[in-house]
Amino acid sequence: MTRQQVLDLYFMDARHKLIDLAAFMDRVGRGEGESDFRMAAFKKAVAVLNGSESGKAEAVLNVFSDPSTEPIEAATTKAACGAWPGGPTA
Repeated sequence: MTRQQVLDLYFMDARHKLIDLAAFMDRVGRGEGESDFRMAAFKKAVAVLNGSESGKAEAVLNVFSDPSTEPIEAATTKAACGAWPGGPTA
């Protein structure tokens, strides 16, 4: 597809998602309490989107991913939290 075709097909969906993310960030910003590793990773991922490099999807995924290679002995929580508590990577 041409760049124009991609924009014609996907722009409105991407625009919607971006506005939704902005609203999420506004809600978090208005909230009280301590900072959270998930929001730190989220902000780093948003910064990746503004870069000029290709491979943004992989880079964003890496921001949220645990870079360790050794398995842990047991899970420390009952559910995934969506970001690595050790800090943003990438």
